[in-house]
Amino acid sequence: MNTQEAKTVLEAALLTAERPLPLAELRRLFADELNGDTLRVLLEELRNDWSGRGVELLSLASGWRFQSTPSMRVYLDRLNPEKPPRYSRAVLETLAIIAYRQPATRGDIEEIRGVTVSPQVIKALEERGWIESIGHRETPGRPALFATTKAFLDDLGLRSLDELPPLETDSAAAPAEFELQFAAATESAPIETAEDEPSLPSKAAESDGSIATSSSDPLPASA
Repeated sequence: MNTQEAKTVLEAALLTAERPLPLAELRRLFADELNGDTLRVLLEELRNDWSGRGVELLSLASGWRFQSTPSMRVYLDRLNPEKPPRYSRAVLETLAIIAYRQPATRGDIEEIRGVTVSPQVIKALEERGWIESIGHRETPGRPALFATTKAFLDDLGLRSLDELPPLETDSAAAPAEFELQFAAATESAPIETAEDEPSLPSKAAESDGSIATSSSDPLPASA
C-alpha cells in the first residue's frame, strides 16, 4: 500500500466515524503494519490536504476527527434555525472552576462562587459527559472530587487542559475565550439550564455537611 492509498483509508475511516479515533484504532485499519510515527505523518499530510476547506482534521484529547470549521457555522446553522436554550451562568462558572481548579468538590465550587451549587448543575454536566467523580477528598464526610473528561476537551476542540485559555490574575470570571468555546460546544448539544440555590454564608459547606477546603488559588466568578 502506498502513501496515497493509506491516506485514502484514513480519510474514509475518519469521515465516517461517529467519534474521534485514537491512533491505536487507526493502526487496526492496517493490521498494525504501520507504526504510530508513520500514522502521525500521514495524518498531518491529510490535515494539510484539507487545509482551507470547510472541513478540517483535528487532533483532540481522545483521537482524530473531521469537523466543520468555525467559519462554516453561520451557514450550517441555517439548516437548523432553532436555537438551543442558552446555558446558564451557573453551569458555565461551575464548569470553569472544575476545569481550572480540578479536582474540586462541591464545597470548593460553592466557596469560590458564594452560592450553593444546585444538584441539577452537577447532574447536567455529568450527563453531558463533561465532568466525572474521580474519587473523594480525605476529609470529614469524604466529599466527591470532580474533574473534567476527555469528552469535555473533545467538544471544546482541545487536546489537553494545557490548551485552556489562560486565566487573568485579577479576572472576575472565566476567560472570554472559554465562554466562546463553551457556547459553540453547547450549540450542537445544549445543556439544560439550571439555576443556583440561595447564597451561602462566608464559608461554604460540602453537600454532606462538612466544611469545604478552599483552593490555594481560587477562581473568582461573578454570581
